[in-house]
Amino acid sequence: MNIILLGAPGAGKGTQASKIAEKYNLLHISTGDIFRANIKGGTPIGKVAKSYIDAGKLVPDEVTCDIVKDRLSKDDIQNGYMLDGFPRNVFQATELDKFAKIDLCVNIDVDLNLLQDRICGRRVCACGESYHVSTLNGATTCAKCGGELYQRADDNAETVKARLDTYQNQTAPLIEYYSKQGKLINIVCGTKTPNEVFELIAAELDKY
Repeated sequence: MNIILLGAPGAGKGTQASKIAEKYNLLHISTGDIFRANIKGGTPIGKVAKSYIDAGKLVPDEVTCDIVKDRLSKDDIQNGYMLDGFPRNVFQATELDKFAKIDLCVNIDVDLNLLQDRICGRRVCACGESYHVSTLNGATTCAKCGGELYQRADDNAETVKARLDTYQNQTAPLIEYYSKQGKLINIVCGTKTPNEVFELIAAELDKY
């Protein structure tokens, strides 16, 4: 089974991706992870990607498509995979159809106003843990490792609005694209907990 995971920034895709990959033994392919590895390594493509990401914009389609096509050419995808962060628009989806067979698209549907507050209030630690200011009670260190919590550079209100606007204009049309193909699973989250959201996703995927 090859699936796509859709959802606006802050919708909880990362959390659900881990759960889905583990339960269904799928290879989790995150374009964000690929780009972050390049950014951390200071590669030429990493520097280009960073300039776009820091401005709250998307990396050019051609660059992203080439990276994904290369990744899907590897032998470890034979048992199925989940794409997280790709495709981001209809052009990328059309290109993806040329070199991959997608079975299902899972869309995590969360109100955009709720996401604005969720992202701007997010605080993270270098160890990978993530928190929200509403639950920290003034704490500034990580409960897991004691590291100092910080706000990501692109989690400020202005950049978050730009990211959500970009999602609305470019990524949201993918919902209709995969719906027309009969491949869409739409999960309306509201204020449900991550575990409750996963139960809804699993109930749908189990049918396949």
